[in-house]
Amino acid sequence: MTSAVQGHAPITRASMVIAALSTVVEWYDFTLYLYFATVLSRVFFGGGEHSLLATLAGFAISYAMRPLGALVFGVIGDRLGRRHTLLLSMALMTVAMLVTALLPDYRHMGMTAGYLLLLLRCLMAFSVGGEYTGVVAYLLEGAQKRHRGLVTSLASAASEIGALLAVGVSALTVALASRAQLDAWAWRIPFFVGAALAGSIWIARSAMQESPDFRRQQARGSVPETPVRDTLAHHRLAIWRTFAISALGSITYYVGITYVPAFLSTTGTMGEGESLGLSTLAAVAVILVTPWVGSLSDRVGRKPVLAWLALLSAALPSAMFALMAHGSSVQIVIAAVVLACVAGGVSAVGAPATAEQFPGEGRLSGLALGVTVATAIFGGLTPFLAELLIGLTGWAAVPGAMIAVIALAVLPVLLTMPETRPES
Repeated sequence: MTSAVQGHAPITRASMVIAALSTVVEWYDFTLYLYFATVLSRVFFGGGEHSLLATLAGFAISYAMRPLGALVFGVIGDRLGRRHTLLLSMALMTVAMLVTALLPDYRHMGMTAGYLLLLLRCLMAFSVGGEYTGVVAYLLEGAQKRHRGLVTSLASAASEIGALLAVGVSALTVALASRAQLDAWAWRIPFFVGAALAGSIWIARSAMQESPDFRRQQARGSVPETPVRDTLAHHRLAIWRTFAISALGSITYYVGITYVPAFLSTTGTMGEGESLGLSTLAAVAVILVTPWVGSLSDRVGRKPVLAWLALLSAALPSAMFALMAHGSSVQIVIAAVVLACVAGGVSAVGAPATAEQFPGEGRLSGLALGVTVATAIFGGLTPFLAELLIGLTGWAAVPGAMIAVIALAVLPVLLTMPETRPES
């Protein structure tokens, strides 16, 4: 199932750190969009009755570009090397964030402003498509076998650092600017910060080494000529397993964490500033739980950890969303942290578990076919569906029920898949 990396010098610690921290930018931008959804709905869609729904719909539509980007960058990474795809994807992310910060708003361009925002979200999703899978593959291939779970989970932890940075910058911007200033110009500040961060990471990536597994392929002459075709021909079950794992990881993260500020605003439980502050606590919880769960999967295996997390995802979220809608301030905090810990745990073990489904040859293409397709469906679409269903049903626990349904659906796949943790 897994491909041994042997006969080549390991990646330096500096390259591993740069790779792990790279996902900060990816998740800074995408979580910034969701955390700032209510503000962007006013700035780009006029703030009417359906503006928030339009903003979330734009997020869902742009996510359709993520699998396409993953396939394109996956082929580049499998044919030319992991380093090439990581440099190119970060360059596109830098451009997308900078142009977003410079966009005219609804007052100056009407709905054209919203369409331009959607276009840039599509470019961002395209570049992000190859980003996370490239980093996961790079970390897995550069880590010692006995620490693959811990090291690869750092991509998820770093992602949440990006989310924490996004919510921190957002909360600070909302706190220091009046609503009029926020809608007029201050909303641009977090996007300028993101563009500067992405440019800095691109410069740091230029010094990264190539993955030892890709160097092995070059030495053996086993670099695939047609990685997508080869993966579809020989690893269909692996694609299905990665799809299932990523479906659970995506819906727990995007509904259980990043949708929460919009949920609290929709239900009238908290204002924008308070809900962003709550998201900061959730991000810290994920950062703390992620390496622990990754290390746990190194000790007991990916399969049992994923199965238990699926059971928790089926049992807890509905009650947690109901608590956030009707509970006290303390209960809201507890519910948000519980959801964040479950989502962080799934992401932590999901990173190595998905990458280990494929050999080094064609690994990025396999992840593109399984992981990013699931993320596009269960990540990009679910916040929009959650908002829509709450409006149609009036049931505050709908987002939790959505998570539970997916958890129960993927549980049989998790229980029957082979263990991928390398033997000591």
